[in-house]
Formats: sequence, C-alpha cells, structure tokens
Amino acid sequence: MSGPSHLDDEHVASARIPADVSKSDRILGPLTARQTAILATAALMLYVGYWLARPFMAPLAYAALVAPLAMVITVIAVGQRDGIGLDRLLLAALRFHHTPKRHVPAPEGVTALPSPTPRAWRTQTGPAPTPLRLPCQDLSDIGVLDLARDGHAALAVCSTVNFHLRTGGEQQALTEAFARWLNSLTGPTQLLVRAHRLNVAPLVEGLTDEAPRLPHPALERAALAHADFLDQLAANRDLLTRQVLLVAREPTPGNGARAAHRLTEAARALEAAEITVSALGHGDTAAVLRLATTPDAAPTGGT
Repeated sequence: MSGPSHLDDEHVASARIPADVSKSDRILGPLTARQTAILATAALMLYVGYWLARPFMAPLAYAALVAPLAMVITVIAVGQRDGIGLDRLLLAALRFHHTPKRHVPAPEGVTALPSPTPRAWRTQTGPAPTPLRLPCQDLSDIGVLDLARDGHAALAVCSTVNFHLRTGGEQQALTEAFARWLNSLTGPTQLLVRAHRLNVAPLVEGLTDEAPRLPHPALERAALAHADFLDQLAANRDLLTRQVLLVAREPTPGNGARAAHRLTEAARALEAAEITVSALGHGDTAAVLRLATTPDAAPTGGT
C-alpha cells in the first residue's frame, strides 16, 4: 500500500467546529440584544429615579443608594451559567416556584375535598393537585404526534454503527454522510438515546416453540438451553436495552404529513452512513409514549 493511501485509510481528517455556534449576535460591543435591552431599561429607570429624587437627595447619596441595585442588574444581565443567561435562569426559577408540583391524570378536573372534611386534614394534604396536561394531544393512524400549538412530531428507530472498529477511511465516509444529513435538515430534529427494561419472555417463548422444528436434536437442545439461560438471566438480573430514537418535529400546526416525510428523507440520507431508520407506526409510537410515562414498566415486545 502506498504512503498517501495508507495515511488516508488510517487517519481521519478533522474539522474544527466553533464552540460558540449557537451564541447570540453581539450588537453593542460584547452585549447581545437581550442584554442591551435589559441594561438600557435599567439605566433609564435609574435615570428617571435620579430626576425624581434630585430635589431632596444629593447626587452622591443617590448613587450610593442605587449602586448595589445597578450591580445586581448588571450581573443578572451579563452573567451566565452553562451558556444560559442568569436572567433566563431567574425567570425559569420563578416559573418553577409558581408551578404546581403535584400533577395527577384527571382530565375531568380535580374535585375538592368534601366540606365536612376537618381543616387539619386539609392542611396535611398540602396544596391541591393539578390535572396533568401532556403535550401530546392525539396520535394519528400513521404514528404522528399532535402537539397542539407546538406542531407535530414523528418518531423513528435508528440502528447503530460500530464506529471504532472501522478504518480511518471508513470513519471519514461515515462522518461525511452523517454531516450531509445534518446540513440538509429543514426543521427541529432530536436524536434521543434511551435505556429501558428488556422483556425476554417473547424471545424465550419463540425459542421454546421453534426448538422442536429444528433439523437436528443437538440444535434443539442448544435452543432450549439458550432459552433456559435467558430465563434465568432475566430472573436474576435487571436487563436493560438501548434504543436510539429520531424525532422530527414541524412547529407549524396542521403539518403532520411533512413531519412523517422528513423521516423518509432521513432514511435515505442516513443510508450512506449505514444507519437504518425505521419509522414507528401507531402501535409502536404509543408503546414508546407509555414507556416514557412509566419507565419502570416492562415493554410488551422483545426490544
């Protein structure tokens, strides 16, 4: 093998991706539009307060009075944690504080306790629960989720690729194919890697039923032994399996067909990366939703 081709086969060309690809645009020095609006509003309010307090307060005293407030506002506007502005974190904390913490499946509403209930019992129960409002409103016959004002979403299962066992040239080809799919995306897309319990009962039943039909007694004994091994393994251990889900969402309401079509486009694009994309139908999508709401329940299928 020649030198250049050997290098191409053993090494993968790297491409630098900026760490700030999702950073907001700067419009005033290092400040974004959101930060500029917060600081400008705070400066205007402090300036108005200065003119209102000017007749009875010295400028130096007013500056000393509002300096801590101005410093807190500046820290909130400019500060960040994990790439998220402190103002957004503060708003999220306020929303979480005022959001009910107990949600129950009661589409008809939560009825109040009867009036004869002692006040002490009502106090011990804590705040009244709130009906659980799931984002999914409906599931179509082709497995498209209706998310109401958030649009529609379609789900598909993706196979995996053993990347590290490939040569450099093969890794480069897989990476380029995956990058082409990423560059072709036209809407919000999510890759979800989830782990759930593995139910081996259907596999054990299938091995037990098919073992007598095998052409040789030794194969029958091996199949039954393997079924017994799986049965004992499930009885002694908590078996988990991993699943890769591809979620294509269309934010526009009434565009569910487009979300399903995007899965077809993804299947064609990712075929070059040796990834098989299988769209989920009505039953499989419903099963995924059930596992998402009750993760401790074992799936009905064998995967």
